[in-house]
Amino acid sequence: MFNRKKQPPIKSLIAEGTHLEGNIQFSDGLRVDGDVKGNVRADSASASILVVSEAAHIIGELEADHIIINGSVKGPVHAREMLELQPKARIEGDVHYAALEMHQGALITGQLRPLLAGEEKPTLKLAAINP
Repeated sequence: MFNRKKQPPIKSLIAEGTHLEGNIQFSDGLRVDGDVKGNVRADSASASILVVSEAAHIIGELEADHIIINGSVKGPVHAREMLELQPKARIEGDVHYAALEMHQGALITGQLRPLLAGEEKPTLKLAAINP
């Protein structure tokens, strides 16, 4: 009705009390209630949602279409579509977003960098490898 995409279901959970080290790649939805030391990235081939609850602590880079944060994140955040920062959100790192909703009480130590619609993404080329 308001041109909003249907959110994908949250199929995975990192429960409170869980401590995980290593990078995470997920599709659809992921909710983090525990502690993660590593990058958390959603597959860009399909719609994704990442929820970081009040109990969660993440040290690493976050990347997903829709990100909701109410916990602690140390590292850059990349929300390809929407970033929601709830009152207890604490971010130490640069924040990249297409759309931003920030509640009173949320704190960011870093730069806010909007993704502009016409913004060109850099082209990466493989450098020659010398044997």
